[in-house]
Amino acid sequence: MIAFSRVCLAAVPLFLATLAWSGDYQTGRDAYDIGDYATALTVWQPLAEAGDANSQFGLGLLYGNGFGVAMDDALSLRWYGLAAQQGHADAQCNLGVMHLNGWGVPMNEIVASRMFLMAAEQGKTEAQIALGLIFAADYSPLYNKEEAYKWFSVADRLGDLNAGPKREDQAARLSADEIIEADGMVSIWFENYGGMVATDDEY
Repeated sequence: MIAFSRVCLAAVPLFLATLAWSGDYQTGRDAYDIGDYATALTVWQPLAEAGDANSQFGLGLLYGNGFGVAMDDALSLRWYGLAAQQGHADAQCNLGVMHLNGWGVPMNEIVASRMFLMAAEQGKTEAQIALGLIFAADYSPLYNKEEAYKWFSVADRLGDLNAGPKREDQAARLSADEIIEADGMVSIWFENYGGMVATDDEY
């Protein structure tokens, strides 16, 4: 079984969409960063209820981890879900984690992979790694060596430090022809989505 922590990122995730954070949201974020979860909750709750995706994601973090509130997977799923519907990549990624691990919902690798895919297509490397791990697992109904190689390769090109070794491990499972085919899939991904995310070549 593939298991992930409560968030896709080791550090606190950030919303990567193009909309700038509002000053009010940032007040809650600053409080969150220093562990003042009560203030974060107070600031984010009305913003989330008004439809702010960043604040909805923030509430998902609070309830999903029990930060300043009782841990509540149902509320975490609700707030992540509302943010994910607005295209919030981190919320999509964390929903994938919850579905994969069965936190508050039945364990469902298919649903998890859909959530990860939406985040991965926005350039979320943690979601790309998660997809790679799902596709690389030979016991998974989604097992696909070329897809695993593709997602590890995409994450590697986007600068994820964990992706390169996983890509090389996966390459050892592929024939030369399969690697050529998978590299073509990587090229197609960057043609379709690469313009929306920064790559190491653009730094």
